[in-house]
Amino acid sequence: MLVVHNPFRTSTVLAVLISLLLLGCSRPPEIIGIENASISASTTPDLSRHRIFIATTRSASNEPGALLSASRASSLGLASVEVTVPPTHVVGQLERPKDLPPDPRTEFSAVEARLYGNDAAMIDAINRELAARPVGQRRLLLFVHGYNNTTSDALLRLAQFVEDTGFQGVPILFSWASAATTSRYVYDLNSALIARGEIRQIADIMAQTNAESSDVFAHSMGTFLTMEGLVDLQQAGTLGRRGTINHVMLASPDIDIDLFRSQLGQLSPAIRDRIYVLVSRDDKALRVSSRIAGGIPRVGVANTAELEQLGVTVIDLSEIGDSSSGSHSKFAGSPDVVQLIGAGLNSVGRFGEDTSPAVSQILSVSPIRIFGD
Repeated sequence: MLVVHNPFRTSTVLAVLISLLLLGCSRPPEIIGIENASISASTTPDLSRHRIFIATTRSASNEPGALLSASRASSLGLASVEVTVPPTHVVGQLERPKDLPPDPRTEFSAVEARLYGNDAAMIDAINRELAARPVGQRRLLLFVHGYNNTTSDALLRLAQFVEDTGFQGVPILFSWASAATTSRYVYDLNSALIARGEIRQIADIMAQTNAESSDVFAHSMGTFLTMEGLVDLQQAGTLGRRGTINHVMLASPDIDIDLFRSQLGQLSPAIRDRIYVLVSRDDKALRVSSRIAGGIPRVGVANTAELEQLGVTVIDLSEIGDSSSGSHSKFAGSPDVVQLIGAGLNSVGRFGEDTSPAVSQILSVSPIRIFGD
């Protein structure tokens, strides 16, 4: 058999591998349940605290600080963790400890992990959190993390996001079984596919709480999982019929543009009208993802006019250059962006309408552009 060496193909594969290696910096330690014996979070003044509920397709972990592993579980697990935010926190930053134990005076910590044996126990716990909030703030936020995330990664990012947006409701993290290793992209993609079936159970749990309404925020590969879950709920006839969905926000979507068009086509106009897509032309991670996918463009770097024609609102972050978390996570790493999202989530009505003066104020001094609202 004649084998012809293709230098272009080889160089392309090498470029992808090098890019993946550059993305894979050393990961900080897992911190869930790791308390500082000499500086307790319970006695540290001026901390912000967020009880974050977790629905997961990960199996349990015996590793200190991990709580959950990269292995796939056979059923949905339920838990919650209290995350503390230091009084020195800066908007757009994630002051994550590089060494253990965390210092709650200057670093995020994750304490008081609780496990729930069934849906009812989780629902009761969420309802207690909702009852502690005034009418008008009894909302849920479902956050779906992306590729290459541990539970600690996603949990702390969500806590920082809740803190910086000023979200007033109760946050829920959907932690699916990412391998949290840059070279295992295909494993993560398959884990997301496996996890999409659990969206129904999560939606059932949310519908049975006393929440007034819900928001959904997904990042990267988590947007693929979210869209697949929405399509599944639409086909089951339950999407949007068991509670009000305010916003479905998709940040840096790692979705094939043709697949996204197909997914949108299976959703009702009422749901499409609530979808907001955060894009950025300089997203390096999605450029790598496009190469892995054989050159097919990803939604997060797609042309804004093309996306607008699909009936979704597009939030273009291409000119934002101050993200502490890089080009792929501007939703949390840029002060302007995270505060804009917060103003939209906490507003009455659709994102960016005249009922949200805070949104208009941010847009007037920021290079963020919104199309299709």
